[in-house]
Amino acid sequence: MTTIDTRSPDAGSYEFHVFEDEHAHDDAAEHHHETGTMLGFWLYLMSDCLLFGILFAVHAVIGQNYAAGPSPADLFEIEKIALATAFLLLSSITYGFAAINVQQNNAKVMSIWLIVTLAFGLGFLYLEYLEFSHLWHVGATPMASAFLSSFWILVGTHGLHVTGGSIWLVILLVQVQMHGLTPENKRRIMCLSLFWHFLDLIWIGVFSFVYLAGVLL
Repeated sequence: MTTIDTRSPDAGSYEFHVFEDEHAHDDAAEHHHETGTMLGFWLYLMSDCLLFGILFAVHAVIGQNYAAGPSPADLFEIEKIALATAFLLLSSITYGFAAINVQQNNAKVMSIWLIVTLAFGLGFLYLEYLEFSHLWHVGATPMASAFLSSFWILVGTHGLHVTGGSIWLVILLVQVQMHGLTPENKRRIMCLSLFWHFLDLIWIGVFSFVYLAGVLL
């Protein structure tokens, strides 16, 4: 809002005229929208933290109840799981490179890094699919024991999150291709960055607590 005062040549008095600054209103609305989006997304991540915290706690309680069935040492192919872990960690690094190019408004290079990130994510999901198929084939289903129930739910929930993140990534690539690096697309890319790194942190916990501890202990 802008106020301009002028002196009337006849009465020798001041007149005040108020003009609305449309650009200032738009900037304030955009800032409010951006702050609200990021706050809402952080609240979502906190709820996801609670979800995975509960799943880890359940696994800690019942994760050694094998019901005379196979143990983690009998089931897990740690080499393939380590490769899947490497894929997911590398995808976090490549997403970081994409985020750098977002700040530099380089949509072409950013898209390339996002495609590489997607490839690593899909590689992780493929290896997880092979693991689940193998477990199901040998009879290590969620119904076989309490350990396998908690394992399938915890690892499967993480896998569903990675699948959702990959679909989100494809949608973002299409939006950037159509509209460029608009403020809205930049905000969406940053939200997905938080989500993707969060999933990497959760997987480090899964790999250490479920796989390594299960095989070594």
